Amino acid sequence: MTTLFVSDLHLDPERPEITALFGRFLDGEARSADALYILGDLFEAWVGDDDPSDAGAFVADRLRALADAGVPTYFIRGNRDFLLGEAYAARSGMILLDDPTVVDLYGEPTLLLHGDLLCTDDTAYQQFRAQTRDPQWQAQFLAQPLAARLAFAAQARAASKARYGELVSKGMAETIGDVAPATVQDWFGHFGVKRMIHGHTHRPAIHDEGGGKTRIVLGDWYEQGSLLRVDAGGADLVALPVG
Repeated sequence: MTTLFVSDLHLDPERPEITALFGRFLDGEARSADALYILGDLFEAWVGDDDPSDAGAFVADRLRALADAGVPTYFIRGNRDFLLGEAYAARSGMILLDDPTVVDLYGEPTLLLHGDLLCTDDTAYQQFRAQTRDPQWQAQFLAQPLAARLAFAAQARAASKARYGELVSKGMAETIGDVAPATVQDWFGHFGVKRMIHGHTHRPAIHDEGGGKTRIVLGDWYEQGSLLRVDAGGADLVALPVG
C-alpha cells in the first residue's frame, strides 16, 4: 500500500484543466491509497468557508467521495488557504492537521509541513504570516462581507506577484524564496526525525540533508501535477500530465 502527498495545487476557476486533473486523480489512483495528505495551497485563494468558487464545490464533492470510499485525507493549511476552516473540512471529509505535524509512515517518523515556516530569510513574509495567523485578525477578517474579503485576496495576490518580480530583478528570488538551510537543520534536530516532506517553494526534489536525513519537496500544479508516493520501500516523486 502507498500513502500519497500533494501540495500547491492553487486551484482556481481560471485553470479548470488542473481542477479536472485533480478530480481524475481523486477518482483514480487515490482510491487505492492508504491515505492522502494535502500539504497546503490547495486553492489559489480562500477567504472563508463561505467562498463561492466552483473549484471549492467540485473539490469538496470529490474529496467527500474519497473519504466515503474509506481513504482518509489529511490537510495542512498553506499560505493561500490558511483560512480554510472546520466547516469546509467537514464538508470535504478532510482531517485538519497542525503545521507542522509528525506522522509515522511505515515505521519512519516524518515531519510534515506546508513549508513557508522554513523560509526564515524572508523576514517580511514571516511578519505577515504571524499577523494573519493571529486568531483576532482572522476573526475580524472573516466578519467582513464576502466582497471585501475577495477584494483583499485579489490585492494580496497582486502584491505577492509584484514582490516576487522585484526579488527576481534583484537576483534574490532563489535565496529569499527558498528554505533557509540552517532552519531546516534546526527543525530536523528539534523534532528528532530523519525525513521531512513539504511544499510551498515549488522546487520539487528529494534532498540529501546529511547524516541520513532526507527532505522531500513537492511541486506545484501549474503546468502538471506533482505527486509523492511513499511506501515501506521508500519515496517516489513523480509528475502527472494534464492530458
